[in-house]
Amino acid sequence: MQPKTALQSKTVVTDIVLPSETNPLNNLFGGELLARMDRAASIAARRHSRRIVVTASVNHVAFNRSIPLGSVVTIEAKVSRAFTSSMEIYLDVWIEDRESGECVKANEAIYTFVAVDETGRPVKIPQLIPESDLEKQRYDAALRRKQLSLVLAGKMKPVDATELKALFE
Repeated sequence: MQPKTALQSKTVVTDIVLPSETNPLNNLFGGELLARMDRAASIAARRHSRRIVVTASVNHVAFNRSIPLGSVVTIEAKVSRAFTSSMEIYLDVWIEDRESGECVKANEAIYTFVAVDETGRPVKIPQLIPESDLEKQRYDAALRRKQLSLVLAGKMKPVDATELKALFE
């Protein structure tokens, strides 16, 4: 199985915020943004694995900036690391200024997907080769996040979480 780059999974979804998608403050509902991010992440995971993929977890979401009615929203999703059958997808959410066209980062998230066969059983996926400095940072951090998640779930002993231990030594 040939390794792939993050660029090969890159998914960009652009849409506009409509009145039915907003809260009483006329900002995009958080749940609507989560759904949009889930779809973008799903496409990125599928592009990387070329398999059926399912959402395993939403590891992190930061709602740093509200997204007003009428905003043009762009979600960029890329695989940040691939493990045996799971992959971490990092998402950046941008809003476009109506007058200048300048894009400002509004939110970010990290999802985990698992590639499965037609019976729902996990299958192996290609490894990821990070290229840019940002991709390398996200790649390294993904292993720490995975180890922390496994420790918290009781699936890994803290003593075995070598990447986490290295942060404190």
